[in-house]
Amino acid sequence: MKKNILIGVGVIFILFVVWVVYGLFIATPVSPPSTTAYSEGGLEITIDYSQPSKKGRLIFGEEADDALQPYGKYWRLGANAATEITFNKDVTFGGKPVKAGTYSMYAVPGANAFKVTLNSETNIFFGVAEPDHELDVVTVDAPVQKTPSVVETFTIDVVTTESGATINYSWDQTLFTVPVALQ
Repeated sequence: MKKNILIGVGVIFILFVVWVVYGLFIATPVSPPSTTAYSEGGLEITIDYSQPSKKGRLIFGEEADDALQPYGKYWRLGANAATEITFNKDVTFGGKPVKAGTYSMYAVPGANAFKVTLNSETNIFFGVAEPDHELDVVTVDAPVQKTPSVVETFTIDVVTTESGATINYSWDQTLFTVPVALQ
C-alpha cells in the first residue's frame, strides 16, 4: 500500500515538474518578451519588458469599469517579469538626474499623466508585487496623449530628439513619454 502511494506521489511530482518546465521554457508566452535598444550620440538605453495585448479589453481607466490597469494602481509597465531599463552613462530622466546603471521601471496610470518610477531593485522574477518604495530612485510625471488609432500590443520605443531622446510608451489609445538626456 505504501509503495502504491509513493509511486502515485512520484508520478504527480514528475508531471508537475514537466508542466513547469514546459510553461517556462517551451510554450510560447502570451505576452512575449521584447527588448528596445537605443544608441545615439554616446547615449545607450536598453529596455527589457514583456508585451501584453489589448484583446478587446479596457486597458486604462477606473477600477469600477474593470480596467486592466486602473488609475492610481501600480503597473510593472508590461507583463511577466518586471521591466528593466539600463543607461550606459549618467542621464536626466524626465529632467531629474539618474546615475548610469540598471533599474526596474514601473508606472502608476492616471487620466492625465502617468507617474513613471525607476527603482534600484533589479532582477525581479515576477513583477506582480509592488516594489520596495524605499528603493525608488526617481519619479516623474509623463503627460498622457490620446493616439488616433488603437495600439494592440504594449510597446516601448526610444526616439532621438534635439536634446537627447524620448521614451515612448504606447498601448490602446494612450501614449505617454519621458525625455532622457545625457547629464
